[in-house]
Amino acid sequence: MKTHNHRSRRGFLASAGKTALAATALRSGLAWAAELDPRVAAIVTGTVGIDTHNHIDVPMTAAAQPGPDLDFVCEMKRSGLSAICATFATDYQPGDPYERFHQAMQALDLQLDRSKVRRSLTASEIEAAHRQQQPTVIQAIEGGHFLEGHLERVEEAYRRGLRHFGLLHDSDASTPLGDVYTNPPRLGGLTAFGAAVIKECNRLGMLVDVAHASMQTTEAALRISSKPVMISHTGLDSQLGSDARMAQMMRPRLISKEQATLVADAGGVVGVWTHLADTPLDYARNIRALVEVIGVDHVAIGTDTKLTQPTPRGFGPPPGGLTPGGGSAPKGQDEQSGPPPGFRPGQRHAQVGERTNMAWENESSGFYYAVVDAMLKTGFSKQEIGKIGGGNYLRIFGKATRT
Repeated sequence: MKTHNHRSRRGFLASAGKTALAATALRSGLAWAAELDPRVAAIVTGTVGIDTHNHIDVPMTAAAQPGPDLDFVCEMKRSGLSAICATFATDYQPGDPYERFHQAMQALDLQLDRSKVRRSLTASEIEAAHRQQQPTVIQAIEGGHFLEGHLERVEEAYRRGLRHFGLLHDSDASTPLGDVYTNPPRLGGLTAFGAAVIKECNRLGMLVDVAHASMQTTEAALRISSKPVMISHTGLDSQLGSDARMAQMMRPRLISKEQATLVADAGGVVGVWTHLADTPLDYARNIRALVEVIGVDHVAIGTDTKLTQPTPRGFGPPPGGLTPGGGSAPKGQDEQSGPPPGFRPGQRHAQVGERTNMAWENESSGFYYAVVDAMLKTGFSKQEIGKIGGGNYLRIFGKATRT
């Protein structure tokens, strides 16, 4: 009889949870959420979901300002994420990277102000925004090209709100910081300037991101840094997915178990991207594979996707298979590909895999909802999801920004 009563109570609570979730979904316009397991909504609401590498397309020239309006709030509400590391790169467009940096920051200032979204400068500010159900961003950059050998620009960027510093991107800076993993090694790993930048980030209170770094560069960076570092977006070179063509293109951008272990052993974190995962379950399995190598306390989510709408810019990524604004080319697109059917000049069509909330084909639910659901199905506990979903990033971000 007691067992029956216990089961009845559990069934009632589950039913009540579904009813409450359905009501919330209808009020917020997220009708798909009503079909979710109530555990998913509880975890999404109760954890700080952070995408540690998310590209935001903004104009980088004065002539292109102010650029199209970006809806951070709507897209983040749909995704279920609490925060994103809003990232841009300055090494694809022609001209002065220092000027591009300032134009991009000005454009982001405008968009964030319009959306009433604030940059979080500390871990406590991220947690406060989550408690208040207010989306927030951590300002990030991919590549130190804008420095051009001027160390004082690190502090200038810090004062502009930068808190997540990606040292490298695809091309070498005019004053290189280190060897990039997709380019022939020629610098002996981390350069003297790269080491100085890391020390300056440590001094000021910025998280150092060694994504795109070769093994030798990573080893040197870990010797130099007094704070934990991260690799914000990659995957294990053992997780190649089901698409041989895509695997061949992405293979140089994956890391070995040894490189992942080096970062974890130094207290750092590795973000798993959505590339080479055809479904949320595939993605959860890729996360699981990395957890089995470096432990649940050292894995994060770093999609390398775009939360907001990509800007118009023509089609066909530059050599290496990357899109011009940063982020890997979506599935099925390469240097030779043309515009999709129905394309009109001045229009930019996001492809499956490019947008955060369109990470997988036929996926109707928001990104973090889909990931939490898949992680539950692959055996992760609520506590483990909380760590991977954002807790691990919060920990090292807090250590990095505490001076």
